[in-house]
Amino acid sequence: MSDASSSPRPILLVAACALVDADNRILLAQRPEGKSLAGLWEFPGGKVEAGETPEETLVRELEEELGIQTKIACLAPLTFASHTYETFHLLMPLYICRRYEGIARGREGQALKWVSAKALRDYPMPPADEPLIPFLQDLL
Repeated sequence: MSDASSSPRPILLVAACALVDADNRILLAQRPEGKSLAGLWEFPGGKVEAGETPEETLVRELEEELGIQTKIACLAPLTFASHTYETFHLLMPLYICRRYEGIARGREGQALKWVSAKALRDYPMPPADEPLIPFLQDLL
């Protein structure tokens, strides 16, 4: 049931990935200046393009943003975020990936940091990402 006073918002489908290294740390990327929510830390990923599955999006985005190669079979769905922002509603499946090749580097100028699950709350995140933290803390 929707509130009649609120206007409909488009749904934005974004896929995110918790990349986990051999030390069980999770990769966070800092949103660069000039983007909305600049300076906040998030799980890598991006918008699902027309005709793409969320898994295909992550394989593409991890290569474009980080120089990491992985396969769809290496992505395991963990949970999802459903969050209303002012002008859109974000639906964001979060996958976990432990099998990938390459060394993550910020190919779009973003800072990267490998963080233990228990330290995730030390990094300010967008509102949609924060509810995902307990799922990673329970897992890792």
